[in-house]
Amino acid sequence: MQRTVFVTGGGTGIGLACAHALKAAGHRVVVMGRREAPLAEAVAAGAADEWLLGDVAAPPALPGCDILVNAAGIAESAAFMKTDAAMFQRAFTTNVLGAALVTQAVLPRMLAQGWGRVIHVASTAALKGYAYTTAYTASKHALLGLVRSLAQEVAAKGVTVNAVCPGFTETPILAESIARIMARTGRTEAEARAELARPNPQGRLVQPGEVAAAVAFLASEAAGAVHGVAFPVAGGEVG
Repeated sequence: MQRTVFVTGGGTGIGLACAHALKAAGHRVVVMGRREAPLAEAVAAGAADEWLLGDVAAPPALPGCDILVNAAGIAESAAFMKTDAAMFQRAFTTNVLGAALVTQAVLPRMLAQGWGRVIHVASTAALKGYAYTTAYTASKHALLGLVRSLAQEVAAKGVTVNAVCPGFTETPILAESIARIMARTGRTEAEARAELARPNPQGRLVQPGEVAAAVAFLASEAAGAVHGVAFPVAGGEVG
């Protein structure tokens, strides 16, 4: 059955991979993001049917949907003593409040029809700590709390709520992290990439398509009993 899918952060990285996967599954896909060019490119490439410009922290009027994939997020890093209030505010505004606002916008239709899928892209940082990412890690822990609490509210109403928790994934955000490591430490790109791949027992970076495959499963009819979980895609880094 064709469903309507809404993907935030759908112009690049994991969000774009999710749009591709769900479009390939036969759904109608709408992508949202803060930059017009990648969204238009996603539609032109056949990953989505429509695009919407907007920020999850102050979302515009959103279209009704059956499946929400919230892949929008920001990731900044700094030593804890250099992590100011503004950095914490930015992390929580996008990664937690934004997730809550888009969910509130699309949930009424799902509840009314007795079927829906809410999938938030969290991180292994929702399940463990990483040095130099206090604000980001705290926000992802909070996002997982949102998922688990909302899952309890809607458990008997035909809507599932889950989080996908990727390890370090080959995305534009990761490229920014690599650049910061190189600038801060003088390491080569290969050395910086190896450092980020090190926590993964498979010794590699996760690919966006691997995360998207997990999202596509959680969005499917087959995943109706998968609810309130943190679904790791991390090569065994976390259980």
